Amino acid sequence: MPKFQYTARNQAGKIESDIIEAPSVEAAVSVLQNQRLFVTDVKPIKIQIAGLDKFLKWLMAVLNRVKSEDTVIFTRQLAILIQAKVPLVQSLRVLSKQMKNPRFAEIINNAADDVDAGTVFSRALAKYPDVFSNFFIQMVRSGEISGRLEETLTYLSEYINRQYLLNSKVRGSMIYPAFIVVTFILVGAAMMIWVIPNLISVLPQGQSLPFVTQIIIWLSNFTIHWGWILLIITIVAVYFIVLAIKKSPEWRYAYDGLKLRLPIFGDLLKKIYLARFSETLSTLSSAGIAISQSLEITADVVGNSVYRKIILEADESVRKGSTISAVFGRHPEVLPMVTQMIFVGEQTGKIDTILKQVAAFFTDEVNRAFDNLVNLIEPILIVVLGIGVGILVAAILLPIYNMVNTF
Repeated sequence: MPKFQYTARNQAGKIESDIIEAPSVEAAVSVLQNQRLFVTDVKPIKIQIAGLDKFLKWLMAVLNRVKSEDTVIFTRQLAILIQAKVPLVQSLRVLSKQMKNPRFAEIINNAADDVDAGTVFSRALAKYPDVFSNFFIQMVRSGEISGRLEETLTYLSEYINRQYLLNSKVRGSMIYPAFIVVTFILVGAAMMIWVIPNLISVLPQGQSLPFVTQIIIWLSNFTIHWGWILLIITIVAVYFIVLAIKKSPEWRYAYDGLKLRLPIFGDLLKKIYLARFSETLSTLSSAGIAISQSLEITADVVGNSVYRKIILEADESVRKGSTISAVFGRHPEVLPMVTQMIFVGEQTGKIDTILKQVAAFFTDEVNRAFDNLVNLIEPILIVVLGIGVGILVAAILLPIYNMVNTF
């Protein structure tokens, strides 16, 4: 039966609050009135399952997550509207109605309300750090101060779009190899669990089996009897490792350092992070933001704790009157070309222009490297899959061939 939380006043004038069971609100009120209570409030108690509310909130956040392309479209369209002399509040109202993402539309509408109430636009956006990064906020703030908000927003949209394309390039290059590997593992597991045992039952007992077949049979037995335990252990281990990386700065630093030492991929990741560093610092410097503040923001944007530590060390060095290149030269994670280019920029006073060229160079390098890597991975996967299929076929056919020859 449903439960209701009620508040009522008794004959002595004392307020009571308790829970009552009744088929409806009207029935609950009637029961309380029969008890000579003056009911002031009755509301149903919602049944809550432990953790369900948190899960539903998380699920809604995932489904309504604001994507990078949404931010790019919003920023670009807002720049066009402001350039057309449309008032900021009106521009935000128009854009909120055009957004397909309901959460993003609500955020834009709330920002419009704040701006209409007298809040600075950058401060209104700062209420949503999961959507608008500190880099985004600082760029908008610099545009407000300089009076060139439309130019700043246009540049911001181009910057976000370039970063989105670079990240998409990285993820897209790994989708095909990951799909092939996962498919091969699933097919191999299915064969070990269902196909191999049926083939083994056909073979006569006591026959001497080839070494390859013995290995496949052992793997099949292991998969059937212990595979699910190994799977659970792997999932639990991965979960706790990921949790440790997210929660512990030491684990995060070790993990980010390990990524930079990976063969082939380590050099690619270095170029990705250095391209992100160069373009972010160049953008902030061009917007007139102080170099120390620009380094702090860039450290949060770069996306790797190893480089974050290096950039913060450079920030501290700059505050003491030294240079960025002096710090970068002490760290092997920073490629010598970047250090030399920054040194030239510091000497000539054109560090923003130099960094923009470095970012463009590394972005092109990363694009070419991933194109070559994908072209190289495909034949390697074909060879590996061919060897795997060949071993399975040999392990199955060799004992059957030997059995036929015995007759």
